[in-house]
Amino acid sequence: MVVIFYGGNILVGKAINDLPPFTIAFFRLFIALLVLLPIGWKSAWHYRSVFVTHRWPFLMMTLSGITFFNTFIYGALQYTTATNVSVLETVIPVVTVILSVFLLKEKLRNVQWIGIVLSFFGAIWVVLDGRILALTSMNWNIGDGIMVGAIFSWSIYSICVKKYMHLFPAYGSLLVMTGISVLVLLPVVGIEWMIRGVPSFNGAVHIASLFYLGIFPSFIALLFFNRAVDILGPSKASVFLNFLPVVTVIGAYFWLGETITTMKIIGAVLVICGVFITTQFGDKMQEGEEFDTIPS
Repeated sequence: MVVIFYGGNILVGKAINDLPPFTIAFFRLFIALLVLLPIGWKSAWHYRSVFVTHRWPFLMMTLSGITFFNTFIYGALQYTTATNVSVLETVIPVVTVILSVFLLKEKLRNVQWIGIVLSFFGAIWVVLDGRILALTSMNWNIGDGIMVGAIFSWSIYSICVKKYMHLFPAYGSLLVMTGISVLVLLPVVGIEWMIRGVPSFNGAVHIASLFYLGIFPSFIALLFFNRAVDILGPSKASVFLNFLPVVTVIGAYFWLGETITTMKIIGAVLVICGVFITTQFGDKMQEGEEFDTIPS
C-alpha cells in the first residue's frame, strides 16, 4: 500500500506541476494537518513532554521526512521527467542500507545484499525498458540535482524512524511533525508567491489532486511506512521502494495510456525476486542458525 500511494505521489505531482513546488508541499501538508487534528491531538498533548525532551531527533525526522522530502520531489518534477525521478528514487534503498550499516550497525547477510542489488537493477530496468545503456544518454538537469536532496532526506528519515520513532505516539507524532512542517513552509510559500506570483488553481483538478496528496502519501502511507521500519528495519523496508517504478509504470498504463512492454515485465520480476530475497530468505537463514545454536 505504501508503494502504491507513493507511486501515485509521483504521477499526481507531475500532473499538477504547473503549481510551484512549495505551494504543492504546503497545501498537501495543510490538508494532512486537518485530517490528523481530530485523530492525534489527544496523544500529542499527552506526550508533549516527550516531544520537548527528544526535540532534536524529532525535529530531524520532521524536516527530513515530512517538510523537505516531497518538496524536493515536486521541485525536481518542475525540471525533469518522472522517469528520471523514478531512476533516482531507486538509489534511496542503497543509501539507506549503507547508512544503516554504519550508523545503526545493522547486519545484512550476503544473500540479502544480492537481493538489494537485484531489486535495484530491476527497478532501473523497468524505468529504462531494458535499455540499461540508455542511462548514460539521459538528459540530466537541475531537477536531477534536486532529487539528490530527496534521496538523502528520506534515507536520514528512515534511520531516525528506526532509532527514535518508538518514543512517540503514532498519530500524535504525525500531527506534530505535520504542524511544524506547515509552519516552516508558510513563509517559504509567501516568498515563492512574491517571486513567481500567486498561482491560479484549476478548480476540481488541483483540489482533488491536493486532497489525494494530503490524505494518502502524507498520512496513510507515512503511518504504514513508519510501522514497516519498526518491524523490518530501515534497510529491508526501504528495499520495497524499488517497487515504485513498477507501480508508476502500471499507473501510467491505466492513467496516461502508456504501454507495458516485455522488458518492463522482466524488470518487475527482478524487483519482486530481489525484495523477496532481502526480506524473507535472510530471515529464514537466521532462524535456521538460531535453531542450530540451541543447546541440546
